[in-house]
Amino acid sequence: MITVLVTVVNVVLIWISKQFIGQIGFTIMAAIMLITNFLIVRFFLEKYVFRKIKLIYKLIYDSKKDKTIKDINAESLADVNAKVMEWAESTKQEIATLKSLEEYRKNYVGNISHELKTPIFSIQAYLHTLIEGGLYDENINKDYLQRAADNTERLQNIVEDLDVITKLESGQAELDIKKFDLRELVRDIFLDLKAIAKKKRITLQLKEGASQSFFVLADREAIRQVFTNLIINSIKYGKEGGMTKVSFYDMETEILTEISDNGIGIEEKHLKHVFDRFYRVDSSRSRKQGGSGLGLSIVKHIIEAHDQNINVRSTYNVGSTFGFTLKKAVR
Repeated sequence: MITVLVTVVNVVLIWISKQFIGQIGFTIMAAIMLITNFLIVRFFLEKYVFRKIKLIYKLIYDSKKDKTIKDINAESLADVNAKVMEWAESTKQEIATLKSLEEYRKNYVGNISHELKTPIFSIQAYLHTLIEGGLYDENINKDYLQRAADNTERLQNIVEDLDVITKLESGQAELDIKKFDLRELVRDIFLDLKAIAKKKRITLQLKEGASQSFFVLADREAIRQVFTNLIINSIKYGKEGGMTKVSFYDMETEILTEISDNGIGIEEKHLKHVFDRFYRVDSSRSRKQGGSGLGLSIVKHIIEAHDQNINVRSTYNVGSTFGFTLKKAVR
């Protein structure tokens, strides 16, 4: 359309110049043609191109939190193109993140529903059996009441663990940061878990060279929970006659702690999910072992609440090692 209009205007102006004016007039007319062509092209570009670009640019500007985009009139089209591409890539990543979070939310809702249904259905089944006459059957009444009580306790554990995670995530959990000796804490936990480990003939030990003290700044009771969860897991999934070893490493500003076992290990495909809520590497075996399915998730949140990191490495049928750091205390 622009091309047709410019061509028509040029033909008209050339015809007028040949009919009514001389060489000087023709030169002036040529200048007028150039100016006219420029104004026509500018008008149509402004109306049909630049206004739409400005609208897109304004939408991008309004969507950016940093508000660093300047007036389009002060920037070249190359700058505009670069920022549009940057915005498009950023938006693509945000959409991918939102989809991932939505998928996680759906899985989480499904998992928590499943975890709550299992003990609830068990409690209902035992109680209905007792109400329908089993209460007077001495062969099953105490056993069913005990099973119902165990499932009630499991429900309570799930709710309490969810409450802990919620507080840690929201920052409502206040940490009591104090200086204490990790080695002393672990030796105390070993005494508490000695009976559990003895049932599977698993040896609890400190790595050679850990005879010295390792002082950290952290919430002692929260870190006790971290050690307890990790060591109990190593016992549950350890091999008969195996071992659980705790090691400490001085990293100048942090103390690295590693808890290793020679148990069943974790397949690589499961490693990135072990800290997810309710994630179970072997669902049937995990439920038989008890627990809420939230232990490792709580461990991760406690360590992150201390602004530290936790990781896991494992080889299937060889063993697993969980490692986390804590801020080193000056003696």
